[in-house]
Amino acid sequence: MKAACCVLLLSLLMVSLLRTVYQRFFSMAAEAYTPGSLSAAFVTCPNEKVGKEIARAMVEKHLAACVNIVPQITSIYEWKGKIEEDREVLLMIKTRSSQIPALTDFVRSVHPYEVAEVIALPIQQGNAPYLQWVGETVPE
Repeated sequence: MKAACCVLLLSLLMVSLLRTVYQRFFSMAAEAYTPGSLSAAFVTCPNEKVGKEIARAMVEKHLAACVNIVPQITSIYEWKGKIEEDREVLLMIKTRSSQIPALTDFVRSVHPYEVAEVIALPIQQGNAPYLQWVGETVPE
């Protein structure tokens, strides 16, 4: 009788363990990320007010899942034959790579600069749940 109880108890523990392993295996498979399917894009703006307006509109239009606004950067660049130095804000944008053309068109349509900076880098790795959230938030 004791042996039968021990076998039953071990069987129940094994079922529980196998269920846990199964769930973790399939949840990891569901979270698999395709490198480069998401991008981090960068846009400079003349001030925080313009940056916030553009950032909010990108999120509202589902062109971006998240936009971080980095205040008080200094940009040094050549423009029309002259070295310039300006205080700006930097938008760090997380989106789908497939949305970069639409995001670029939107920024160009609302940005006050004659030539707006829009550059994007593919995301190769990251926190799987965060990357999954970005992918769920921005449609293809």
